[in-house]
Amino acid sequence: MRFSIDKDTQLCMSLSGRPGNFGTLFHNALYQELGLNYIYKAFTTSDIAAAVGGIRALGVRGCAVSMPFKEACIPFVDEVHPSAGVIRSINTIVNDKGRLRAYNTDYIAVAKLLERHGISNTMGFALRGSGGMAKAVAHALRDAGFSSGHIVARNAAVGQRLAGECGYGWCAELGSLAPQLLINATPIGMAGGVEAEELAFASDLVDRATAVFDVVAVPAETPLIRYARNKRKTVVTGAEVIVLQAVEQFILYTGVRPSGEQIERAFAIASVALQPK
Repeated sequence: MRFSIDKDTQLCMSLSGRPGNFGTLFHNALYQELGLNYIYKAFTTSDIAAAVGGIRALGVRGCAVSMPFKEACIPFVDEVHPSAGVIRSINTIVNDKGRLRAYNTDYIAVAKLLERHGISNTMGFALRGSGGMAKAVAHALRDAGFSSGHIVARNAAVGQRLAGECGYGWCAELGSLAPQLLINATPIGMAGGVEAEELAFASDLVDRATAVFDVVAVPAETPLIRYARNKRKTVVTGAEVIVLQAVEQFILYTGVRPSGEQIERAFAIASVALQPK
């Protein structure tokens, strides 16, 4: 294992309004296990243009991008991968000798998890939320062939725009609808928030659903996921999303694909960051 840094060490980083420790612990654990001369550090900024310019100017190899910067970064990169282009939301920047390429590994992770959990595209769905993560989910659903669904968003203009982009309906609340697949892409249930103890969907809707997907990663077991497990529903967790998208970022930064066992060990180290404080 490598524990020291030198002039050739490559820096990877994250930019977030509220930096966390998961990415730092996860990436550094894999770097050490694989003997890679990399180091990962989390940052925030009040000047996104200067921050992205610094990635280019200082030769930072890669940068994870979280809210509220997923859209704000786009004007400052050179190339946008199809995983991020249509969504107009990025979560990863890769610096190839001064050329900045942007990706959305959230989209990649969601698409893979829908397939991994055997969630049929014949299911009708409700996706709560209309922000950057909701965009990634909605486009992944559309590209996976889900034809019947609703975007549930209080912001009518943003919700209707996302629904229109993907060919789905929009509603402020579900009302009498009872979709088979429920997906939360809002902060409801997130540790430390004002709605930390709330269900993103009413319990009777969960009772009638077949599968529940919550993108909130902290805590790993949100109230929604905990309730759905107790009802023996198929569940997809935010912890799964954050791990899979981080693995995709790791591969983009290093060109190395870690084994399943290596990923599990890194997650065991980083999972403490997913526990509520």
